[in-house]
Amino acid sequence: MARLAAGLLAVWPAICSEPGMVFIPGGDFVRGRSHKSTDAELAWYPNPLKDDTPARKIRVSAFYLDEAEVTNERYARFAAKTRRKPPHQWPEGKPPQGKENLPVVNVTWHDAAAFCEWEGKRLPTEAEWERASRGLGEKHIYPWGDRAPTPEDARYDVFDGPGAVCRFPKNSFGLCDIAGNVWEWTGDWYGRTYYAEAPDWDPKGPSQGLYRVLRGGSWFDQPAFLSSSYRSWARPTEKSPTMGFRCAKPIRAQEKQ
Repeated sequence: MARLAAGLLAVWPAICSEPGMVFIPGGDFVRGRSHKSTDAELAWYPNPLKDDTPARKIRVSAFYLDEAEVTNERYARFAAKTRRKPPHQWPEGKPPQGKENLPVVNVTWHDAAAFCEWEGKRLPTEAEWERASRGLGEKHIYPWGDRAPTPEDARYDVFDGPGAVCRFPKNSFGLCDIAGNVWEWTGDWYGRTYYAEAPDWDPKGPSQGLYRVLRGGSWFDQPAFLSSSYRSWARPTEKSPTMGFRCAKPIRAQEKQ
């Protein structure tokens, strides 16, 4: 699978491209936590934190994903054109000077979904996001492999907020900050047992729920939250300085243009 994906990545840019986005080849991959977690074996370990199992092979169709998390600069254009209320921390409704290239935060799931729709895109499914995070690796803990994160890999475990996008090495698909910096909204409703019952091809999450799924960890989090399999969730109306997003676009939609 890794060899096939690498081959597709090599030839696809000559066939078709989407500015600011990365081609994610379709195919099979193992979704979920396949590494052991000592805490998960403890009787008192909360059930919601066992929600990244069972690890199962699924298939996703090819798609595009934003190379970077949506920045303040991009979101400001959207807010100005649509008159959507900007994040509350922006002075006079505009991004703070010098922070245009930081990921936008304090946006709800609805804000994120509306932005992606405005750009002719959508939020990625949770399965798409994990496929993209894992890159060419299979069953690794982090996007770069199994070794523990270092400050050279991602922005995490700090107290002064997110940093500018694309300051750390990209993963093997060419994505910036797929671990750390800010949590990323996905399109899926959260279901604790969904992995056991999800379809094998292009799962899109439960049909309803109370929470939307977030992935990737943030600047505030410990290394365990940065793994490719870790799942978090929040109410769609929730805002946080640790939460942002990036957009996806199906290949079939682009081909019809």
